[in-house]
Amino acid sequence: MTGLRFEQVVLSLGEVRLMALDCTIGPGEVLTVMGPSGSGKSTLLAAITGTLEPAFAMTGRIRLDGRDLAGLPTEARQIGLLFQDEYLFPHLSVAANLAFGLKPGLKGRAARRARIEAALAEVGLAGFADRDPATLSGGQRARVALQRMLLSEPRALLLDEAFSKLDTGLRAQVRELVFETARHRALPVLQVTHDHSDAEAAGGETVCL
Repeated sequence: MTGLRFEQVVLSLGEVRLMALDCTIGPGEVLTVMGPSGSGKSTLLAAITGTLEPAFAMTGRIRLDGRDLAGLPTEARQIGLLFQDEYLFPHLSVAANLAFGLKPGLKGRAARRARIEAALAEVGLAGFADRDPATLSGGQRARVALQRMLLSEPRALLLDEAFSKLDTGLRAQVRELVFETARHRALPVLQVTHDHSDAEAAGGETVCL
């Protein structure tokens, strides 16, 4: 079974049930979860990435391409995560930032540099490898963050209010890039947001908490 599967997943805080999910996000599909602060959106992401705080409880199973994620460390889950902040290292070049996403199996300085330059060219940033992140526009930083995540070769993508800090025009442009990239790479996407325009742009099912 491919995709990100939630099998009768229930998230709770003490006696309070936060949410329940029983669905599959297929390759290239987007599920948007909307709700106010405190409704459990971030808790769901933590359950998927294996960072759920002890105060919260989860029943059910989360599977990625048929593999049960329970008990796996975060780094072994092959989950990509984009936040509203890009979290680029300010003291490193664009290339050095992207290098953090490269799989350890890619050996050789020349091979790693070539992969980084190819990733930048894919998003219209050819020649930006040696740039300082501080010199980039908001859209350029978002593209670098996206490519850094993709270089780790995730099998699913989580969006944590990923577009909320972008202005209207740029927001639409970056959203289109992210969703088109996910479709092209057949990545299931779970998006949590409070913005209806993000849900509309995703074009998939929406769950309201």
